[in-house]
Amino acid sequence: MTDRSDSRIRGGDRRRKTSGKRRRATTFLAWFAAALVLLGGSGLGYVYVKLDGNLSGIDINALLGRDRPPDADNGSEDILVLGSDSRSGANAVYGQDGGGARSDTAMVVHVHKGHKTASVVSIPRDTLIDRPECTDSKGATVPGARLAMFNTAYEVGGAACAVKTVETMSGVRMDHYIEVDFTGFKKLVDQLGGVRITTTRAIDDPKSHLRLAPGTHTLDGEQSLGLVRTRHSVGDGSDLGRIELQQAFVKALIDQVRSIGLFSSPKKLYDLADTATRAITPDSELDSIPELVGFADSLKNLGAKDVQMITLPVRYDPADRNRVLPLQAESEQVWTALRQDRPIPASATRDSAGDQGDANGVVEGG
Repeated sequence: MTDRSDSRIRGGDRRRKTSGKRRRATTFLAWFAAALVLLGGSGLGYVYVKLDGNLSGIDINALLGRDRPPDADNGSEDILVLGSDSRSGANAVYGQDGGGARSDTAMVVHVHKGHKTASVVSIPRDTLIDRPECTDSKGATVPGARLAMFNTAYEVGGAACAVKTVETMSGVRMDHYIEVDFTGFKKLVDQLGGVRITTTRAIDDPKSHLRLAPGTHTLDGEQSLGLVRTRHSVGDGSDLGRIELQQAFVKALIDQVRSIGLFSSPKKLYDLADTATRAITPDSELDSIPELVGFADSLKNLGAKDVQMITLPVRYDPADRNRVLPLQAESEQVWTALRQDRPIPASATRDSAGDQGDANGVVEGG
């Protein structure tokens, strides 16, 4: 890779200073969406029929056309889960829009054949990639760029450009797309009765306003936001360390939803479904309640123990520690495993900065 200075998005450092809080909140919601995808038949189906009006889909297939990876057609499914930080509407409470919506954290959720196991690959937002030419939601052509940050794909071209970028990077065709807005995430956690986690050492982060002693805690929505924003008191202080915390949190979230017995409280079930369906924008093949419930029901046997979570193999950019570069051979191992519907080999992440940080193991399921 060359010509790094010419291909960077200008003003990146300024945006990072002004939008840190909302980026961290959005990161959590992206993980929450991954949990929703993986939760499956947790009892929401029978009330969803009343909530169809909350959903509005994006026709990704029409925007992308035919220039896409082939459909694997092997019984597996791939879903791109994306958190966006638009400052419009209710999101204005989190600050003013600094130049358009961006994607914070993207996850490729690969559900293996038989839908009994899944692999999740998180793509750090500051990963430098070659962004392909794409078509935005208005049908306009968006030029490609070399060594652009991954999260600029959504910024310049919306959902379709984000999907196009992931498919170009991976060679994996996305069967579905789910986008998450973060305004309702604290309410979702509170409606669940909190999320139970265990910390193996103290967390005291003044920037995220979270203080936790070592031990087991049931976090409410505000504390959950603090946890997934935390980076300065654990690990190396980077976003890669924060992703490790988030991976542990989403597994705890999956187990929490599976264990609380939503059928015992119809009102709680309805309130959760109402908030959840307002928080997501799916692709047009999942934008009705019957479609969404059918998809979720096919995943109902997945628990946290059945989900392998990794971060895309990366190394810090020697020219700028605020950016990361994919490890090409190791990344190809990851994408090849997904294309062939196989577990991701441990060798793919052995030398990656994303899965070897000392934030790993700080948070466990309760």
